[in-house]
Amino acid sequence: MKKVFIILGLILVTVCIIFATKFFSLKNSNEVVFWTLQMNDFSDYMNGVISDFEKENPEIKIKWIDVPFSEGEKRTLASVLSDNPPDLINLNPDFSATLAQKGALYEIPEDNAKQYNQAIINSLRYNGKLYSLPWYATSAVTIYNKALIQKAGVKVPLTYEEIAEIAPAVKSKTGTYVFLPNITENDTMLKILNKYGINSPKNIASKKSEYVFELFKNLYSKNLIPKESITQTHREALEKYMSENIVLFQAGANFLNMIKENAPSTYAHTDIAPQIKGDLGQNDFSLMNFVIPQRAKHKDEAIKFALFLTNNKNQLELAKLTNIIAVNKETLNNAFYTRYAQDDLMAKARVISAKQLNKVEPVLKSSRNQKDVNNLINSAVQNILLGKAETKNIIQKLSKDWENLLK
Repeated sequence: MKKVFIILGLILVTVCIIFATKFFSLKNSNEVVFWTLQMNDFSDYMNGVISDFEKENPEIKIKWIDVPFSEGEKRTLASVLSDNPPDLINLNPDFSATLAQKGALYEIPEDNAKQYNQAIINSLRYNGKLYSLPWYATSAVTIYNKALIQKAGVKVPLTYEEIAEIAPAVKSKTGTYVFLPNITENDTMLKILNKYGINSPKNIASKKSEYVFELFKNLYSKNLIPKESITQTHREALEKYMSENIVLFQAGANFLNMIKENAPSTYAHTDIAPQIKGDLGQNDFSLMNFVIPQRAKHKDEAIKFALFLTNNKNQLELAKLTNIIAVNKETLNNAFYTRYAQDDLMAKARVISAKQLNKVEPVLKSSRNQKDVNNLINSAVQNILLGKAETKNIIQKLSKDWENLLK
């Protein structure tokens, strides 16, 4: 009987030790909760990176949760204001800036930005401080029909002024339009204005602003761009390009596959050029980044994982799986981003896009009520193109309405 009690006692002690060890381990676990936006298609890559990180950092565990893109902002806003937010969240810079304005994000020490393209880091600063780290970028290129360019007897345009110059020859010699600018879709017009340094209520009512609006009004009134330019979308511009009703189309490299699959005869005449610019010479780009909520419990571990995700090896691997542009300096110097064969359009687009990231400033910054700002500008450009009032009067009213909206 005595032996039985001794054995039971040993078992009880062992169970207590195991329970205490597990409880202590859970209590002190460095589990980084990591949210991405619609990355499930690349789960093999993501799980591989997480596994590699955990092998190198056995004291840290990563819990990956993929969030549908449509729910990203809503779920993030709710989580960062809670007492138990994720430690690392994948967002876009505009919404990240909104959260930074609310004081909901952790300020990331500048030392952690050394591995990235400097122009990209500059674009992410909010009030001079860094609240996010970049993950990957895209930058549109000009996709053009070289057969129609040759038929028109013109050079591929590099600026909006050059588009205006070649538009008459394109129309008369080919019967097509030079392009369809989707001028009232989202922030298209605001992005064009930003390429001329026009990005606020103060400078929207200026001679330069009037010049840009008049440039498009002239094209529209002379039927040198389609009348649908003030109603149709980027998707419809793609369709017009594939049916050879427009000569050039600005888009990311991923659209080349769509053209190749859906309009092989057009693809056979397709080539790539740099993005259309304004007088400042900078390029538009899109970016996905990482933020760390102010209330996150594992900030240092989250930064460590973000830096691992964006190191040279992992950036290059992701780039080869997708059409994204890396943001890591070392990766951007890789031959994958610097060399291409003349007949490889995807590679050519990738190299041009990567080079464009070196000239992105001044970046168009999102502001409060951005959708309302876009609507004001889109309504103004529509009225200008339709000749409903003098351009000068319309942009003066736009300036006042924009100022009032921000107040």
